[in-house]
Amino acid sequence: MKQPLVYPAAEKDDKALQDLVDFYNETLGFCPNSVKTMYHRPAIAYAFIELNKAVMQNNGKVDSALKRMIGYISSNAAGCRYCQAHTIRAAERYDASQEKLANIWDYKTHPAFSSAEKVALDFALHSSLIPNAVDDNIAENLRSHWTEGEIVEIVGVVALFGFLNRWNDSIGTEMEGGAIESGEKFLKSSGWNVGKHSY
Repeated sequence: MKQPLVYPAAEKDDKALQDLVDFYNETLGFCPNSVKTMYHRPAIAYAFIELNKAVMQNNGKVDSALKRMIGYISSNAAGCRYCQAHTIRAAERYDASQEKLANIWDYKTHPAFSSAEKVALDFALHSSLIPNAVDDNIAENLRSHWTEGEIVEIVGVVALFGFLNRWNDSIGTEMEGGAIESGEKFLKSSGWNVGKHSY
């Protein structure tokens, strides 16, 4: 794309917008252009951030780092380079081990990943394909390691990034410097680049 479909909204003196910025300063170190683009219709930005908070809340076993790795696998399956960079950055910021980050695509066999993590990441991959590829085997594997509440959290992450993948690839959201840095650090060796998200 020669330019984004829609540019981020100019920041205004708005307490609610500042709350959005503060939330993402914690998770990513910057507020993503995607949220600023949503802010052209503030209700969408506010609704999105509330969904994001609910989905990414750490309730225990499906921890913050795993949720971001699920988001990465899902975004990779969808082909969204913008979200791939953001999720791998957030996984690092939420203490995913360097070994897991470096071997994310070998999750099925790499010893750094537990059996429960492997089936969660496998579900993320199969549930993000079009058409959806979740079958009885994938479902039974997931049920054997995770409770219903935990499965809802996992599906929530996949669904959240389904929205974000469509949003960012359709708009061609410009990628921020911090996201580019993380993409190049962890993903470049497997062929990742900024793609349509650079102007």
